[in-house]
Amino acid sequence: MNNNKNIFKIYDPRGDILLEKRSLSNRKNTLEGLRLAILDNSKWNANKILRGSASALSQDIKFSKVNYYVKKHGFSTDATIEMIEEIVNDNDIVLTAIGDCGSCCSSCIRDAVALEDRGIPAAPVITSEFINETKLTRVAIGMPDLKPVVIDHPVSSITNDEVLERVKIIKKQAQEVWLGQRQDI
Repeated sequence: MNNNKNIFKIYDPRGDILLEKRSLSNRKNTLEGLRLAILDNSKWNANKILRGSASALSQDIKFSKVNYYVKKHGFSTDATIEMIEEIVNDNDIVLTAIGDCGSCCSSCIRDAVALEDRGIPAAPVITSEFINETKLTRVAIGMPDLKPVVIDHPVSSITNDEVLERVKIIKKQAQEVWLGQRQDI
């Protein structure tokens, strides 16, 4: 503070952020014959939405295999390195969800980035209420080009019909993410 009572110095606590931009993994030319990983963070209704999405995607795409991973220790925690490596070794693309609150959104995005860093295109599913927070997370960890799949909020208290509506959106947008056709949000 200056001696003049009407003048204040304001400091930006963020400082300068110097991050090297991380590249996305190579997008796929086709989804036929690929191995799909489903990474479920155990949020309420995530299992219904993810299994419904895998089923809907499989109606149009002949995956060679669909693998489910639900061993996370909580929806606000990142997948373990061991789980990430298992997914990388056994899959070609990943659908990970659900980001519908602050901490689960950031862990969903960090999981997707960890997979992208290892060459696996990831489609993280978030809800509409957390688009800005997710964008901040992507920028802060150096992968602003990662495109999420965005479904309506909320997820935990929806009906089966609302689950089906969200599955339709995921089916379309996840393919766009994996094929590199998803536009900015």
